Amino acid sequence: MIPLSNQLELRHLKYFLAVAEDLHFRKAAERLYISQPGLSRQIKQMEDDLGIVLFERHNRKVELTKVGAYLKDELTRNLKNLDQIFNHAKLLNDGMGGDLKLGYVGSAIQKVIPDLLLKFRNVHENIVFTLKEMDNNKQIESLLSQEIDIGFVRMERVPRHVEMLPLLTEAFCLVLPKNHPINSSNFKNMSQLKHESFILFDPEYSASYHEKVMQIFDDSGFAPIISHNTIHASSIYKLVEHNFGISIVPNSLKLFDNKHIKFIDLDKIPQRTVLSVVWNKDNTNPILEKFLEYVK
Repeated sequence: MIPLSNQLELRHLKYFLAVAEDLHFRKAAERLYISQPGLSRQIKQMEDDLGIVLFERHNRKVELTKVGAYLKDELTRNLKNLDQIFNHAKLLNDGMGGDLKLGYVGSAIQKVIPDLLLKFRNVHENIVFTLKEMDNNKQIESLLSQEIDIGFVRMERVPRHVEMLPLLTEAFCLVLPKNHPINSSNFKNMSQLKHESFILFDPEYSASYHEKVMQIFDDSGFAPIISHNTIHASSIYKLVEHNFGISIVPNSLKLFDNKHIKFIDLDKIPQRTVLSVVWNKDNTNPILEKFLEYVK
């Protein structure tokens, strides 16, 4: 086991990370507002204290050793956790209960998230919520790096360190222009719309969700004419409103205040989409634990 010198301080770790990111002592020194010789001495002292070599030094460039690369990844992750701990402490000092960073797919923001947050805040006051719309894959990346605490996704599977809890299973609905001849009274099946252009969520936004929608067309016996892909429901509605095509969305995305579009429920088809809550089980944010208890 490598003995950790009592002389090693948090600043040494930040010095190391600056050089590891820039791979250039002069640039790192300028960023840290210290002299280049001083920075070099601090890094050399750190290597001596730990008994390891962090950098391969050449005439014109610096490279991380295998040990240095490992230490960079681990320190980056753990110092981020330390920053979050200090941030939680500051919030508590300021009289706040803590903070919770949420990622979400667009359909979750219509009703699910607002209802959850309002009810949670009634029980746990003074919580700071930060919300950011992200596609599924970006949410998973952000959970693993702990840039967000919790996500709302439409996925079938998640990585090992991510936990998933199904929250809402819902049917789909059609979105059509208000003046479209098909309405809820004369709609029989999807084959009535096989000559229409469809505006769908981009498959990169959620591959599993896109596959579920494509199963609807497969069961209906035709391949859709896809005129546009987008990642925002608002864009879908605007395109439908201007007769660029029609769409299929989850029921939770229904709007009742847009007079230019209409919705037809597809509750007789077998396909359903599941909105799930996901989180990193290594996340130590105390508010996350309370929020999950409430959700469960």
